[in-house]
Amino acid sequence: MTTLKITFWILLFIVFYAYIGYGILLFSIVKFRRLTGISKKRPDHTGYEPEVTLFIAAYNEKDFVAEKIKNSRELDYPKEKLRFVWVTDGSNDGTPDELKKYGDVEVHHLPERSGKIGAMNRGMKFVTSPIVVFCDANTLLGKESIRRIVNLFSDPQVGCVSGEKRIFSKEKDAAAGAGEGLYWKYESALKKWDAELYSVVGAAGELFSIRTELYQEVERDTLLDDFIISLRVAQKGYTIQYDPDAYAIETASANVKEELKRKIRISAGGIQSVVRLRSLLNFFKYGTLSFQYISHRVLRWTLAPLSLLLMLPVGFILAWEAGIFTPEFYPILFWLQILFYLSALLGWYLENRSIRLKILFIPYYFFIMNLSVFLGFKRYLKGSQTVNWERAKRGN
Repeated sequence: MTTLKITFWILLFIVFYAYIGYGILLFSIVKFRRLTGISKKRPDHTGYEPEVTLFIAAYNEKDFVAEKIKNSRELDYPKEKLRFVWVTDGSNDGTPDELKKYGDVEVHHLPERSGKIGAMNRGMKFVTSPIVVFCDANTLLGKESIRRIVNLFSDPQVGCVSGEKRIFSKEKDAAAGAGEGLYWKYESALKKWDAELYSVVGAAGELFSIRTELYQEVERDTLLDDFIISLRVAQKGYTIQYDPDAYAIETASANVKEELKRKIRISAGGIQSVVRLRSLLNFFKYGTLSFQYISHRVLRWTLAPLSLLLMLPVGFILAWEAGIFTPEFYPILFWLQILFYLSALLGWYLENRSIRLKILFIPYYFFIMNLSVFLGFKRYLKGSQTVNWERAKRGN
């Protein structure tokens, strides 16, 4: 029984640390560094204006072209120094023809569909500016996003800058939208603290930028191109910085089914990334970056979901031994777990009937997040995840 208790506490610690504890520890370290003056101040070189390429790999995005071009033209950056490059491999809905109507847009199209990373590898050969900014066709950028990103590159140690993904939410948002919005707000805070400590661990594909010279062609079967590209930049000794005021905004997934589909792909890609970036687990070589990478990313894609699963049977045995219906510690903890999963189940039941209780959004979304890891791991092992992006349907 002692072994079971130790096992249970190890599992509980992993879950707590991965989702909450690391955030607390990170904030404490950052706060201490601020108080002692160790924290490095961000550069403020507003006159730093190198040439920039706004790079968009798109597949069948005709309906978004007009709005995206309008948004791109309105960005606060010298027009003569901002170049628009679109790569539309495989698009057959008229996207390339629609783009060619705009004289300031450079379009590179091939009829064959090779996936997003194939389009990026090919399209990067046409980028000549020192900085390239990647973003999605169906997201809108904040007006100052490019300028704020470029400002951080005035520090020669910065090799990559990640913007913020913002979710457009409505008052009566679905569980997917509300849960996704809350998740990204928490992630934004963690990224700010990660950047202040040393480096963000991975960029959001909706909006991120690198020094063009640091781009390294990525394997064609890569699922999380943004994650791999950014961390390989960090492996070269550069940092990934983050500015939440450089943002890309999009609507939330239409429903939890669509959000689950998206997260399964991300989870499969996350496990693939852990395997391919396994050298980053070497604390002796990468130091603080390894600590951040394992704490913020690796645990969530590996041990934390597994620990959640194992806590139920281990907790049940300990609760049974103490008296399953007695007000003892382990029985109380076991019933709290059951209550959490029942809340998630109730959230699913009500969501399917368009009855939304915000108090159930968090357990429901948290459950979906961890379920997607198991389903993503299965898909990774089977090798059944295509690199061709199947976009999740978004809410209106």
